[in-house]
Amino acid sequence: MTLRHTTITTAIGELTLVADGGALTGVYFPGHWHPPVAGTIGAAVDAETDPLFVAVRTELGEYLAGDRTTFDVPVRTTGDAFHEQVWAMLRELPFGVTTTYGELAERLGDRTLARRVGQAVGRNPVSILIGCHRVVGKDGALTGYAGGLERKRRLLELEGALVERTLF
Repeated sequence: MTLRHTTITTAIGELTLVADGGALTGVYFPGHWHPPVAGTIGAAVDAETDPLFVAVRTELGEYLAGDRTTFDVPVRTTGDAFHEQVWAMLRELPFGVTTTYGELAERLGDRTLARRVGQAVGRNPVSILIGCHRVVGKDGALTGYAGGLERKRRLLELEGALVERTLF
């Protein structure tokens, strides 16, 4: 069994998980901005019997309970070169630290790329595990999040992330 999906219930609501082989390739909220295209998430499987989904559910539960700050499950993304660069920077953002779209663009060498960075952040297929919720507006404001701003706020509160604290 390679490409497959399941749905789990968490402290922040229902999540659809997608995996390919031994790697998690998607975490999607209901009403997600950029959901997977119908027919591209494989067969539905039982979250209780798939070892990868059991591990993801366990780690997400620990994270949402405040008992985990990093994730160990294998994650794989497949985007264009620019998206992969942005997602790699998101992977570097530690628990409890925020950055801005502009700061990420500066790291890419061109502050004018902030809007494009925002688009890449918004297309992150592995929400929460790749911490796109840690990216805020230039004034520290909570800006768009595929799971909704209330979920973004809850995740940042869980992490004790003060929006004025930045890494980059």
